[in-house]
Amino acid sequence: MTETTTAAPVQTNYSPAATGRKIMVQIQRQDDASSAPYWEKFEIPYRPNMNVISVLMEIQAYPTNAEGKEVAPVAWDCNCLEEVCGACSMNINGTPRQACSALVDNLDQPLVLEPFKKFPVVRDLVVDRQSMFENLKRIHGWIPIDGSYDLGPGPRMAEEVREKMYKLSECMTCGCCLEACPQVNDHSDFIGPASISQVRLFNNHPTGSMHASERLDALMGDGGLHACGNAQNCVRVCPKEIPLTDSIADMGRAVTVHAIKKFLKH
Repeated sequence: MTETTTAAPVQTNYSPAATGRKIMVQIQRQDDASSAPYWEKFEIPYRPNMNVISVLMEIQAYPTNAEGKEVAPVAWDCNCLEEVCGACSMNINGTPRQACSALVDNLDQPLVLEPFKKFPVVRDLVVDRQSMFENLKRIHGWIPIDGSYDLGPGPRMAEEVREKMYKLSECMTCGCCLEACPQVNDHSDFIGPASISQVRLFNNHPTGSMHASERLDALMGDGGLHACGNAQNCVRVCPKEIPLTDSIADMGRAVTVHAIKKFLKH
């Protein structure tokens, strides 16, 4: 004789209104690049398993603030919605992180959403991270190839090296490390931990190592490695848990050796 059990019915039509729960949200807004920032409060119905993107989408669908006034929808960036593209970077309750992976159930209320402070604000939570891509240009963050003929399979990379470098390749240029770094400010041209880590990535590649000296020269220039204050905030906020401080230390040794070799040549 077998025992049978009846599963509880699955609730498929969840109604936020039935619970009466609300999510309190405070957003620092800015109408355009030249406008002054201001704060606006919203109350939206709670649903299970919401992330911050879901909250912003709810406000976009019903752009009415906590005072009952209809306002312009909040602007923000997003793309992949699975913590791969880095587009939805913002300060959430004072911490730089990705809105797509920030679950409301794990956050204190009110939710306080602010744009990154280390980048120019375009509108509301949208910022211009062009400076990060300019820094990648400075350190030659690519492997030059001719592209006019078949290069073949390429050189082999030792598995232990490949495993370490793969973690560095997960950088999505989200800007969280720069936002948390005290050395990145209006009075400094520090290149930032993301670009330093990319130098390590490309210089450890069998083909990329051909241009290692150019990248190390860039780290020795203005705003280079010497501008790092070793606060280690970067590694604490990186959403991909990239060992940024390891990269900074490794590139510090490489720059020192590179500088000595250049000195001895002259």
